[in-house]
Amino acid sequence: MSLYHTLCFLLLLLLSLSHGSHSLRPTPPLRTPHLDGLLPNGNFEQTPLITNMKGRQIIGTNSLPHWQISGHVELIAGGPQPGGFYFPVPRGVHAVRLGSLATISQDVKVKTGLIYSLTFGVTRTCALDENIKVSVPGQANELPIQTVFSSDGGDTYAWAFNATSDLVTVTFHNPGVQEDRTCGPLLDAVAIKEILPLRYTRGNLVKNGGFETGPHVFANFSTGILIPARIQDLISPLPGWIVESLKPVKYIDNRHFKIPSGLAAVELVAGRESAIAQIIRTDAGKHYTISFAVGDAQNGCHGSMMVEAFVGKSAFKVAFESKGEGTFKMGRFAFVADSDRTRITFYSGFYHTKLHDLGHLCGPVLDSVVVLPAH
Repeated sequence: MSLYHTLCFLLLLLLSLSHGSHSLRPTPPLRTPHLDGLLPNGNFEQTPLITNMKGRQIIGTNSLPHWQISGHVELIAGGPQPGGFYFPVPRGVHAVRLGSLATISQDVKVKTGLIYSLTFGVTRTCALDENIKVSVPGQANELPIQTVFSSDGGDTYAWAFNATSDLVTVTFHNPGVQEDRTCGPLLDAVAIKEILPLRYTRGNLVKNGGFETGPHVFANFSTGILIPARIQDLISPLPGWIVESLKPVKYIDNRHFKIPSGLAAVELVAGRESAIAQIIRTDAGKHYTISFAVGDAQNGCHGSMMVEAFVGKSAFKVAFESKGEGTFKMGRFAFVADSDRTRITFYSGFYHTKLHDLGHLCGPVLDSVVVLPAH
């Protein structure tokens, strides 16, 4: 055999051995990325055919791409409306309006047993007592939307659920009946996020003390996300925390707001009517320290922004005078646990609105909550 043929044979042998060794290696399993984004046509920019429209009303159960509808559902383009109304649609061009007893729904693939959070922009359009009912099979809650927290139509809510199957039907329903059957909530955009399991920060007895794990935040526009009171949502979109008041608290992110540290924080937007709490494990009789940051979101909120904290039977106050510049200060206090479970609760001592927008509720920012055993 010539040298040329010998070299060719050896090269082919090496290639075959290399291919064989690769074929014996196990293929790593494909990891399905967790859900975090708009639902298909979640911003309603894919519109029905003109033949399926009667004025603003959508005609036909499946006429709105990726959604099923029933009742009087309208496709709204933001801006001035007939009758002298003005409907803001801050995240795009289109939104849907749910008239009396109207429903819009979509089937969503999820993973059984995991927690998911829906983020959706919704505002009332007519009546003061408008509600929106959000549901998946086996779980449903009515969220009151009569309080308008932002004056530009940017009110956004989060609602969480536990997936009981791999396919759930997400439904939004207007449970109200008005004299004008077209009246009802304006739904601007809908997103979903898989809430990943919480990880303890080493040494910190508080879960999610930096509020880093929370609902989906819209990238192109955000006035913060309202986290409903526990009476409206037993499963919190803000893991580890309980909103135990009549009004919600607001989840804010570092892309749209100034926050003390990390990716996110909480804004206490309704004074003593929005309180957030967590129950932590402690040892009765032992000494601990609690620290937390208080500031403003650089969003036009100003004035005295005192945050009050209750830790078991102890009460602490952090006074903060805001000039709307996005500054913050730390509070640090010592306490003695009186049981093996200690409730920590925060709320704002005063009510606030923006300096140049009295229709926009705001408040102090809370972040970096840490409880440590005292040395």
